[in-house]
Amino acid sequence: MNGIVATRGILLAALVLVAVPAALLSQSTQVSSGRMAAWDPARLHMTRESLEELLARYEQATRSTAYSEELRARARYEAELIRVRLEEGDFQVGDQIELAVEGQQELTNTFQVAPGRVLILPVIGEVPLKGVLRSELEEHLTKSIARFILEPKVHATSKIRISILGQVAQPGFYVVPSEVPLTDALMLAGGPAQHAELTKIYVERGGDRIWGGEALQAAIIEGRTLDQLSLRAGDRIIVPGAQQPKWAVIRDLMFLVPPVVALLTVIF
Repeated sequence: MNGIVATRGILLAALVLVAVPAALLSQSTQVSSGRMAAWDPARLHMTRESLEELLARYEQATRSTAYSEELRARARYEAELIRVRLEEGDFQVGDQIELAVEGQQELTNTFQVAPGRVLILPVIGEVPLKGVLRSELEEHLTKSIARFILEPKVHATSKIRISILGQVAQPGFYVVPSEVPLTDALMLAGGPAQHAELTKIYVERGGDRIWGGEALQAAIIEGRTLDQLSLRAGDRIIVPGAQQPKWAVIRDLMFLVPPVVALLTVIF
């Protein structure tokens, strides 16, 4: 654990050192990280009230001439992400929910969101999750379970399945708690590889790039969680790699020469 924390610190330090100029970063952060909406970094999941306030701020930014066209375009795009999230909720088929109901062993387990965006629980049956935010999960499940159990004490956390690809030590699929910062998700994949270009990290959904550039750099430095970035199941975090200098390629090839010569000597 200490190693992960230390590596995360190194990653954040590297991002800060190679980040965009301070003035531009400040302008980008105000619109693209939600600081205008006073989002609370201590709250790991965005509430409906916070999202609605953030949406109003983004919509205001799209009409303001105080921001560049690039930032207004980014605000329009993120506003649309929030509208979809408010309408459809956060949960996707395949998401995992770790549920614990005190005194109820049958309801204390890890359950998967089924087709139709429902959670199928023993005794309780189907609990619809469409339109439910992650910040509303415990309250929503408590109300559903309370129809069958008197005053249940419910604890619930959610995990999403994402891909972490590119220049990381262990690229692949990961089931990640939605409240972890993006940097911690990268650590689960072993952290950036030697030739990773940290300032070019981006996030894809389907065929669209939903996060990248200065907006994502600012969000990473601020420590925003996957939930605060509005990530969901199926999203892909991509860490591009820098092209190695020619001298580095030659150096690597030189290391291969002795073994190859030795092998040829044995064969012939």
